[in-house]
Amino acid sequence: MTSVAAGSVPQVRRFHAILLWPLQLVPVRESAGAPPWELLQRLGGPWRMARGAGCADLSGERQYSEFVSFLPYVQRCLYGEPQGAAGTPAESPIRIFERDDIATARVTFERGTPPIDFNVENVQLYFFFDVEIVVLAVEIHADDLPLPTVQETLFRFGRAFPAFWNSDGRGGHCFERVEWISPSGAVLATSDFEQRDRYLRFVADHRTACIASHWEYLLEPLVGHDSDRPGPLRYRQIEYYRMPWMAYLALDNPALLTRATFARLALGAPPGDPDTLPFSARSLMDFESRYCYDRYWAPAERPNDTNTRYLCSGHAFAMVGSAGDRFFMDPEGGLLGQFRHQYAKIGLLSHFHRAALLMLSDRLVVAISRLNIRDVESVKRFKREIRRTMETFLRFTHRYWFHEVSTQDQARTLFRMWANHLGTDQLFAEVREEVQDMNEYLDSDSLRRQANTVVRLTVVTTLGLVGTVATGILGMNLFAYADQPWLVKLGIFVAVLVPSVAIILYSVVRSKVLAEMLEALSDDRKKWVGAFKPVRKARSSD
Repeated sequence: MTSVAAGSVPQVRRFHAILLWPLQLVPVRESAGAPPWELLQRLGGPWRMARGAGCADLSGERQYSEFVSFLPYVQRCLYGEPQGAAGTPAESPIRIFERDDIATARVTFERGTPPIDFNVENVQLYFFFDVEIVVLAVEIHADDLPLPTVQETLFRFGRAFPAFWNSDGRGGHCFERVEWISPSGAVLATSDFEQRDRYLRFVADHRTACIASHWEYLLEPLVGHDSDRPGPLRYRQIEYYRMPWMAYLALDNPALLTRATFARLALGAPPGDPDTLPFSARSLMDFESRYCYDRYWAPAERPNDTNTRYLCSGHAFAMVGSAGDRFFMDPEGGLLGQFRHQYAKIGLLSHFHRAALLMLSDRLVVAISRLNIRDVESVKRFKREIRRTMETFLRFTHRYWFHEVSTQDQARTLFRMWANHLGTDQLFAEVREEVQDMNEYLDSDSLRRQANTVVRLTVVTTLGLVGTVATGILGMNLFAYADQPWLVKLGIFVAVLVPSVAIILYSVVRSKVLAEMLEALSDDRKKWVGAFKPVRKARSSD
């Protein structure tokens, strides 16, 4: 950790952090047709369905304020449709599971230093109907911490696995140790960042990264898609290995923080010299306009406790305010309550949008990579997968996709900042274009097959006219076949039927060649002799 002289380090009087980790669910054969939340309920374990059909119980005043802060279509997405006339319960497209067997996250920053305990407020799983995405949300909090400790926690905590290893064997940018502690004080799981060989071997064997043991424990009974452990609920990483986070920081005087410190908080950088920018000055020339929402931040104009600054870079979000401001510290109707509920849901939707679009794009890439146009079964599987992806994209667009979440200025602006930094609008346009390209390909392929079928049917019908005229003699009175014995009539019928069937079958087999011949016969610019060239070429090729 960065060392700062005692007494000069800003103290964070109350600190909250929420990690949001989107993961892609991988369907397996034994779970086909069953929603993942039903499978999770069947498997048992520490997870249980949260109260309420939506993202929260709506029985209190705080929940009411949260609900009305969103636009109606966002309310339906988060909390479900209104109750029907017959009193049918509202159902949300989101299913939430939570666990309460973890009370503390005990982290050791460096070898030989005492650990720090963070209270675990919530551990939740968000499932989304019709979209193969699950989001893990973990909320921790602590009081009276030095600001560099808070920055280091935000920088290191949400690491799914080490990016590298230091010379002493520690995982790069990771804690020395992370432990999940139960309410009784028992250690439930411990990190294994130092087991370098395990991570290297897993990548070599599976071509994907290995998840750290304490995060694997937190997700159980969900298991990694490439894990050797069995399980019907499987997941794979869909984005960067560093989990997005949201932070709430209440300080004695946030106006004393430097521009460099705000830049480190906004961009998720580690602690450092408060007078030195984390990146070049040129790259941060527009820092305030790009990453800061300063509607309620004016320390030079009003040097009191009511200044609040919002920082957002997509991957990181922070609210910084004064511990002396009652409204900022209020966990129910104040900004702390809004951070844990309204803003947490805005962050959830923003990261879910990006994860869902990345998942759909990945499915299209996988479908194309498995396509073999010379294999009929491969073509059929490709068409089924594309149509399934198109259906999922359509449902995602009409159920979950929106550009505004609220008419409140701060909620509306912050959602747009999140979307701009995450690039979800551009990603949505790209995925929609890919889906449309696939749809056009399927439509053109279907039209081509229909055209070939029409050509074949036309040839068969044309040649069938000859057989119809020839066999029509049986219905004429030139020959008195009606008075013949039934055996004679049966023989005549078979004698006519067999050549007719043979001609029809041959015309189907040779329909393409015969179609070219008929086309040549209809061309008055060609001689009749040249019309039989396709037939001669076909015979010579045989």
